[in-house]
Amino acid sequence: MSLSIRPATAADIPQILEFIHQLAIYEKEPDAAVATAEDLLRDGFGAHPLFYVLLANWNEQPAGFAFYFFNYSTWLGKPGLYLEDLFVMPEYRGHGIGKQLLVELAKIAQAKGCGRMQWQVLDWNTPAIEFYESLGAFPLTEWETYRLVGEGIASLAQLNASHQTEM
Repeated sequence: MSLSIRPATAADIPQILEFIHQLAIYEKEPDAAVATAEDLLRDGFGAHPLFYVLLANWNEQPAGFAFYFFNYSTWLGKPGLYLEDLFVMPEYRGHGIGKQLLVELAKIAQAKGCGRMQWQVLDWNTPAIEFYESLGAFPLTEWETYRLVGEGIASLAQLNASHQTEM
């Protein structure tokens, strides 16, 4: 059996979208994944990509992916690697594909001088939590995740814009 991992190209966008949709189904949010091929092409494969993707093939068949980007730690004074999505198709689980994707990401993080790798996992996803902890990852239980979307962003931007003269 043969595993290969490689960086995605624009030609891989249909496969990336398929992995995103399969992950959304697994995470019980099939209608939440609304990214389009145009979105991925614009944001990931231009002169200044906002994200990167590693694709895993098992016996030359698409088996999984890791979708990531870089952030920056002001405390460490170093970049960080943020893993947005890690997904292996159910029929290919148990072959070490997820682990090898994380190994490749760790190599990338080291090469880029990253001070940390970080990701989130749903609290009900026990298999993923156990897998990550078996690799030495640990939860940041003292941190809460906050999010603004759509109208929340627009409202805050408008509020901020209307008070600019006061700054």
